[in-house]
Amino acid sequence: MPHAKKGLRLDLRTLILVLCALTAVVMLLTSYFASYRVQRQLLIDHALEANRVYAAKLASITETFLGSTLQQLAVSAQLQGQRLDEPMALQAETERLMQQGNVFNSVFVVDAQGVLRAISPAPLRKMLGTRLQTPGALEALRERQTLVSMPFLSVADNLVVALSQPIFDSHGKYLGYVGGSLYLREQNIFNSLLGEHFYKDGSYLYVVDRNRRLLYHPNAQRVGTLVKGNILVDQLATLNSGTQQVVNSDGVEMLAGFATVPSTGWGVVAQQPLAQTVVPLRQLILDVIDISVPLALAGSLALWWLALAITRPLWQLAAGARALDRVGTAAHLHQVRAWYFEAAELKRALLFGLNLLQERIGRLRQDAQTDPLTGLGNRRSLELSLAQLEAEGRDFCAVVLDVDHFKRINDGHGHDIGDQVLRRLAELMRGCCREGDVLCRTGGEEFLMLLPGASLEVATSVAQRLRLCVQDTPIEPVGAVTVSLGIAHWQATGTDTPADTLSRADRALYAAKQDGRNRVKVAPGEA
Repeated sequence: MPHAKKGLRLDLRTLILVLCALTAVVMLLTSYFASYRVQRQLLIDHALEANRVYAAKLASITETFLGSTLQQLAVSAQLQGQRLDEPMALQAETERLMQQGNVFNSVFVVDAQGVLRAISPAPLRKMLGTRLQTPGALEALRERQTLVSMPFLSVADNLVVALSQPIFDSHGKYLGYVGGSLYLREQNIFNSLLGEHFYKDGSYLYVVDRNRRLLYHPNAQRVGTLVKGNILVDQLATLNSGTQQVVNSDGVEMLAGFATVPSTGWGVVAQQPLAQTVVPLRQLILDVIDISVPLALAGSLALWWLALAITRPLWQLAAGARALDRVGTAAHLHQVRAWYFEAAELKRALLFGLNLLQERIGRLRQDAQTDPLTGLGNRRSLELSLAQLEAEGRDFCAVVLDVDHFKRINDGHGHDIGDQVLRRLAELMRGCCREGDVLCRTGGEEFLMLLPGASLEVATSVAQRLRLCVQDTPIEPVGAVTVSLGIAHWQATGTDTPADTLSRADRALYAAKQDGRNRVKVAPGEA
């Protein structure tokens, strides 16, 4: 007895304490992990959105800058049309444009034959009178309209984007164009507009054209190169703005926000390293630990006290068992019986928990018998229903149906729309059937209805009602859908098995298909 007493007292208390300690540790670790994951995702989402907004702002500024600059050139082009034969005036106008806002790296006037008539700054005037053959010059002469050129190498071997406006005389005759160039590899107002990323954590900004050529990059050596192997850059031509997690050319995982300059199709991408984004999480988790550890210690003390409180009544019960021959034991056991009432309550709680478990098992069993797409019964449910009807000796009618030309729906609209059609058909079946009927999905677009106790006339009426309901209920975006149905009747007093009845219903369905679909057929010999 003493040995039993010692084992009961120590083991039970230790078990409770260990269980409580493990629960506390698991809860703490779970809370740390959940907090980490949630905060990490919040930081990532915030960074992605901040980069998208930043890229969109810079794209808007770039669009405004290009529009303003082209407007300046348009005003100048109107003036040049009146004095294209005045070299001094042309040169003065190019110098004025160079000094106005310090926008361009160079400003030039080219006549309709592609000959350079005026240019600033002064070191470039040695090129006056030459016929320009650069891609930008040829594009401007060919298009004869407001133009932002594709990047090209100038005569001076600069990587250039040229902005130009055509020059026409008062009679609408094309005289040439006035343009300004931005040297992408040198400092200009375009680079100043983009500048550095507002975060100082490895974040940076770059701009690419429609051909994936870098127009701006913090590393000037990369300007003018083609970006390869970047999924985001490959998709920019088809996107407007958004966010994406990408791996840059250095293999660093980045959080990118992007936007497009509408007039040029240039893509502006702002991105920052994922690793730097989540750095604040370390301090956050440390702060959480600092707060939670003292609370965990206090909770451990409370759990230790609670363990003692739980085991004390059991010690009293054991003491009563050892003192059966002593005076006052009856009163003590009476008190233990009061505690035993609490044990009964625990038993009731356990029974309640068992009931919940059984309900959950029932739900799992129901899930095992249910088609997940439509919520109707599956083949297992069908087999159980057939077995029950056969065991009860209860007559039934089987209605087999499927969607006409369902493959066309899948091929024409995709499997998601096909699934939508099947779900809608299941809803219509529920609305047209009787209470107690068994509805199953037995295959891709194949369904079956078991109508216990129904005659062929009743089954035909139900099938026709369903057929008309489906026919008259358009399902977007497919439109009108039809079904074909086959009916067979099983009699408990007959020689056929339920499986034979289903086969006859299948043959009736096949006959309905052969006769043109969208119709109900009763198995031969039963009509």
